[in-house]
Amino acid sequence: MRYRWTHVVEQEERQWLLKRNCALTPRQLAAWFATLGVASMGIALFFAMQGAWLVVPFACVELAALGVAFFVYARHAADYERILVGPRRLVVERSVGSDFDRIECEPGWVRVEYAGTHRAPVRLLAGRRQLEVGRFVPDEQRRDLAQQLRESLARSGST
Repeated sequence: MRYRWTHVVEQEERQWLLKRNCALTPRQLAAWFATLGVASMGIALFFAMQGAWLVVPFACVELAALGVAFFVYARHAADYERILVGPRRLVVERSVGSDFDRIECEPGWVRVEYAGTHRAPVRLLAGRRQLEVGRFVPDEQRRDLAQQLRESLARSGST
């Protein structure tokens, strides 16, 4: 399935919303983790009733590891990048975990660089500032993103 980013074109503004491609919603993920936890504890309790009590601590360690995995996944499930190119402004918002960054600058000063190699990021350069975007976009589609950004920045810089 091809990754799709949200690209909204209005009269004078263009916006890209790049999100993580998560297969499960947080509710579905919680249900899967709960099912795994109940099954694991059920098996552990069955063997504990047969006299193998040592299985229970290992099941508890397994549940703790599942809890950590759930926390890490849930923390980054809503990560996104939002790029807004307007007539006299470029706004880049990035939300990664609990960190939120917002950078705003003049679009005429921004240059887009993309090397085109494996795992190469799309870089927005404005003076000494450098910002990498497109981390959620697959490698084969980053060239398209870089081209769309170049065209939008050129259009907004000329107005």
